[in-house]
Amino acid sequence: MSSTEPRGPIDSSRTPRYAGPATFARLPRLDEVGTTDVAVVGVPFDAGVSYRPGARFGGNAIREASRLLRPYNPAQDASPFALAQVADAGDIAANPFDIHEAVETIQAAADDLLDTGARLMTLGGDHTISLPLLRAMARKHGPVALLHFDAHLDTWDTYFGAEYTHGTPFRRAVEEGVLDTSALSHVGTRGPLYGKQDLTDDEKMGFGIVTSADVYRRGADEVAQQLRERIGDRPLYISIDIDVLDPAHAPGTGTPEAGGITSRELLEILRGLASCNLVSADVVEVAPAYDHAEITSVAASHTAYELTTIMTRQIAAGRA
Repeated sequence: MSSTEPRGPIDSSRTPRYAGPATFARLPRLDEVGTTDVAVVGVPFDAGVSYRPGARFGGNAIREASRLLRPYNPAQDASPFALAQVADAGDIAANPFDIHEAVETIQAAADDLLDTGARLMTLGGDHTISLPLLRAMARKHGPVALLHFDAHLDTWDTYFGAEYTHGTPFRRAVEEGVLDTSALSHVGTRGPLYGKQDLTDDEKMGFGIVTSADVYRRGADEVAQQLRERIGDRPLYISIDIDVLDPAHAPGTGTPEAGGITSRELLEILRGLASCNLVSADVVEVAPAYDHAEITSVAASHTAYELTTIMTRQIAAGRA
């Protein structure tokens, strides 16, 4: 975006990490830099949850936990905030009482940010928000490949007759044609279902499944390789429900399931996707009221950091 040197985080040798406003990774606000290559944006919305509420507070909890992030990422050998401008774009304020209006508001705000040329690193919020974000991605890129990290499929039809919930976004996305159905995968799924038909319906939509047990048995490197082969060079959107992690690694979420992957496995799989064409991503379902010692928020902040690093590396490579 900008031809000038990117403005990075506040210098922690001059201002302690616990001081000052909690923007993501202590980065500048969007209004302070004017334009940005990657916009970190919060969506404090959780009217689509089916069990524990509280993900509306997730974005700010992730920002608080991100104070400890540092400017050099040794795992990817990159200084993401020096490669491209990353800025905190604040929150998209969505109607908490009207899901249909909220979905439209989120999509319109995402469209506006994408129209500036930025990629989005979105902090939820519940998983309902992925649908309007995917609509915005398809408007810009055409149907996108999707990697969906989650304990659950999120391809159910309705809850209590409601079509927009945190358990339905990817069925709606398939129905609306915003996803490339030749390159869809769930990662980390586990736990009981309503019936075997859930899996049958999911397969018909085009999803492949890598369960949490698959990750355990086959390892992060093999899983990442399989995912890279499935995605190819298609525009890729990554959506991460923090409950993909075992409750030991992410207790602060709305619908925890035993037997999940570790935070180390999640980060290693993401690093293995660095060659993919990542156009934007989200991290959702952090519910800090159920967290302990910021375990969940810290995991989410590091997850967003790895995703942001991938995007800035690709932006810098494209310019070079």
